[in-house]
Amino acid sequence: MSRIKEIILALAIVVVLNLFFNYGVFTFYKSPDYEKFCPVGLSQKAYTDKSSCEAVGGRWFEGAGDVKYYPGESRPIPVEPQTDQKGWCDSTAQCREAYESVRDVYNRNVFIILVILGLISLGLGFLAISAAPVANGFLGGGLISLIVGTIRYWSEMNDYLRFIILGFALAALVWLGYKKIKS
Repeated sequence: MSRIKEIILALAIVVVLNLFFNYGVFTFYKSPDYEKFCPVGLSQKAYTDKSSCEAVGGRWFEGAGDVKYYPGESRPIPVEPQTDQKGWCDSTAQCREAYESVRDVYNRNVFIILVILGLISLGLGFLAISAAPVANGFLGGGLISLIVGTIRYWSEMNDYLRFIILGFALAALVWLGYKKIKS
């Protein structure tokens, strides 16, 4: 088999393997739906006082303020102050926090699933030594699965887990370079 065909086959395996993994997660483990936590109508109504705001699970902010939370955003967004405004309502505060909590657990679980699938793929890549393009495809696909899973959960990870994952990745790369690439 020509070298170009081998490279193309390996890349095709990398792409299809990761599409397979991610579509499998999408098919069998649905992500939480923001609108099930925070109905669209909740953020479309104007709440002009603290009691009406808190009645829908919102958070009232006194004064005009210079930042505001919007549905689906986890960080405040600057807004133009309005001098006649007595305060403003973040009507989705409680439902958004509930959604973000469920979403963080979902992302953690997807991270675990993709890491396990990535490790299995890496293992298959080392076992398929007789077919180099297949082995390389599984190795590359496993690596991409590890990267995608980690990126999904990186912002929610604590620093210790980040450190451990980076240490593991470094050790694995050094080991791979030493065992598989040395002359």
